[in-house]
Amino acid sequence: MFKTISEGNVKINVPIERKISKKLSVFYNPVMKFNRDLSVLLLNTVNKKNIQIALPLAGTGVRGVRFLKEVKGIKHVYMNDNNEKAVKLIKQNLKLNKTSKATVSNADANKFLLDGFGFDYIDIDPFGSPNPFLESSIIRLSRKGILAVTATDTSALSGSFPLACMRKYWAKPLRNEQMHETGLRILIRKVQLIGAQFDKALTPIFSYSKDHYMRVFFLCEKGKTHCDKIIKQHNFVVFENDYAGPLWIGQLWDKKLAAKMFNNNKIIENSSFLKIINDESKINTLGFFDLHRISKRYKIHNMQKKEEVTKKLKKKGFKVSNTHFSGTGIRTNASIEDIVKVLK
Repeated sequence: MFKTISEGNVKINVPIERKISKKLSVFYNPVMKFNRDLSVLLLNTVNKKNIQIALPLAGTGVRGVRFLKEVKGIKHVYMNDNNEKAVKLIKQNLKLNKTSKATVSNADANKFLLDGFGFDYIDIDPFGSPNPFLESSIIRLSRKGILAVTATDTSALSGSFPLACMRKYWAKPLRNEQMHETGLRILIRKVQLIGAQFDKALTPIFSYSKDHYMRVFFLCEKGKTHCDKIIKQHNFVVFENDYAGPLWIGQLWDKKLAAKMFNNNKIIENSSFLKIINDESKINTLGFFDLHRISKRYKIHNMQKKEEVTKKLKKKGFKVSNTHFSGTGIRTNASIEDIVKVLK
């Protein structure tokens, strides 16, 4: 059974199911609307012309149809799914929205990519780990192309299952307030290592952790020198008495892109998330400070509001912002000693 819903500027036929799971006849997750919204916003902000897009795991086709209707400068969208029912539904949804510039195929995701050519944008949005699709995606990613990667196996990346993280992502995770940021950085390094095998340097231009998933957009540069620069930014990090890594220690965002996305946003209703990332991107630090954790550690009983702490630190000349990784955290170039002084 199917129903017609609206998302963005399109109408989509989706399966009627009570529970979102891998067992859906055709996979559609309404929670990932934000993921798709942000992808549309990013593509419109980078404003590339005549781009060719590959969606190896297209599902209902909602992402591809939205790209065709909402993103400027698209030359063609190639949508694929291994599920015959999905392919049939994608074709129905293209017809429903009167969209052309699309090719739909029914193949294994990796075969679809390897049988293709150089794509300007490839979106890997699987149920679980992106690992099985990284190599073929990177092989088919064009110079200056963008690779979007989603990981929903956050239990491994965020330290609930550290051995799984070691097996899948070749790094030790953390299980504390830093776990989402370190998990995201572990994911970035894994993708970069696969890229380096093919002399493709993948720099994150926009990254975030939200709900049940982590998401990174990479810009591709070709060449051994670029890859060497990337790998030099892989290291271990220590937080108090524990460590994580190896992981990416560079910037998570292109700050100019983050600012443009925030200023250009007309698609995401609650822009507070974009504002926080815009503010975070201007502070080049690894990790953040959790005020509740610091207060507990230093036995500070009269906890001040985060806004007051931020105001006082800024008055002392430090850069401070909220962090989207934690509601009780701040990203700042102040030291823990500076923060403790303010808290006391």
